[in-house]
Amino acid sequence: MTLEYTGRLDDETVFDTSRKSVAEETGLAEAQPEREYAPLTVEIGDEQVIEGMEEGLIGLEAGATETLTIPPEKAYGEPTDENIQEFETEELREMLGGQTPEEGSYLEAQNGSQGEVIHVDDETVRVDFNPRLAGETLTFDVEIVDVN
Repeated sequence: MTLEYTGRLDDETVFDTSRKSVAEETGLAEAQPEREYAPLTVEIGDEQVIEGMEEGLIGLEAGATETLTIPPEKAYGEPTDENIQEFETEELREMLGGQTPEEGSYLEAQNGSQGEVIHVDDETVRVDFNPRLAGETLTFDVEIVDVN
């Protein structure tokens, strides 16, 4: 199935969209200049999208528009302490070619996941690898373009 979508947080912040016009209005296009905005094609059952979105798409026909509200447990889960990793400052500095990470900056782990540096001192650096949208209820406005 192919769909257009716009995802919002509880405070109405748009965090993702397939529509270029929405991306331009909300500043997403500026933040991700290399991204192409186009309808999303998903195969139901392939787990290409979060569980709550997949469930909400089942049975929708071409031309349908729907608003899906997805709680954290069917989206990116709740943040957990297990996803916060601690590194020795000196060790991490060596891995980063001599640079000391700053709080608020992002690091990429070997598995490709992004983590936010949440604490830095002489001894330790703590990095939060919880998904950026963990703990959030997500609302998606979807329009079904095509069903195959």
